[in-house]
Amino acid sequence: MSESFAPISEPIPIPKIAGRYLLFDVNVVTYLRSTYHICGVLIGSIPQIPQQNVFLGLPLELMPEEAKLLVEKEVAYIVDDVAWHKERFNTLEGSDKKKYLESLRSKGLEARRIAEGVSRKKSENALAKQAAQRRRKAVEASAEDHNTNEDTTDGAASESLFNDVRPASRASSAPSTSDTPFPVTPTTSYSPSSLPENPTPQADPPVPSSYPLFKHLHSRNYFVMPGLRFGCDYNVYPGDPLRFHSHFSATSYDWDEEFSMIDLIGGGRLGTRVKKAFLIGGKDPCVEPDKGDSVRTFCIEWGGM
Repeated sequence: MSESFAPISEPIPIPKIAGRYLLFDVNVVTYLRSTYHICGVLIGSIPQIPQQNVFLGLPLELMPEEAKLLVEKEVAYIVDDVAWHKERFNTLEGSDKKKYLESLRSKGLEARRIAEGVSRKKSENALAKQAAQRRRKAVEASAEDHNTNEDTTDGAASESLFNDVRPASRASSAPSTSDTPFPVTPTTSYSPSSLPENPTPQADPPVPSSYPLFKHLHSRNYFVMPGLRFGCDYNVYPGDPLRFHSHFSATSYDWDEEFSMIDLIGGGRLGTRVKKAFLIGGKDPCVEPDKGDSVRTFCIEWGGM
């Protein structure tokens, strides 16, 4: 069954926290990925079980290039999360503060109720299993005793030491009377939908010099991911990275930038080794922006003789 996601309205707020552009709503993440080919990188982990692998969760961190592209397309806007958070929550008092604390308490009580229910169910299953084992052993012992002592009366057999006639313990079925909620640490102190709709305009995200190449590739419907693992600026995919292998390892150069042949040979060999083409590109400063795409690209593949 396919999941249904809440409708997303544009422009989308992108919280900026400590110089990083983060998304906390799975619906927004899914929408940007399917509609605008914006993948980002999941960086979230479970607080009590931190992991260092690719199976991470929310929040999703956007590259500055991705954030700037969305702002240019008027799909999103940047929100200074720290300033907005102070402005909003420094005034949280009275009934609003009480309501917020009550919501945390109710979540804690619900978590305790679920945990106690699971624990009680496990105890009941364990006791039932033990009772079944005792009954089976009693039946086996009774049959063995009957075979070796045929002259033993039925009454004596019924008083065998192996017959456990004690009632099953009912301690596990006693309901818990604890009303102390589990401590709850909210992942966010507000709903992402409550971010301001008309914030003070923020400056465009600062981007590296490789942004023109990123924008050039994105405009051709490629999915662009960070390329640090392969010694390049970007990994370029023909479709969603969850379904396709990347076609290019892309590196940007300035138009008049000098580079050594070793860089080209190394990039070409590495790209070919991992089944990619090594792509280099840069912006031609002589082409005016209103006269079309000013980025030129070249692909290099290593061919052994």
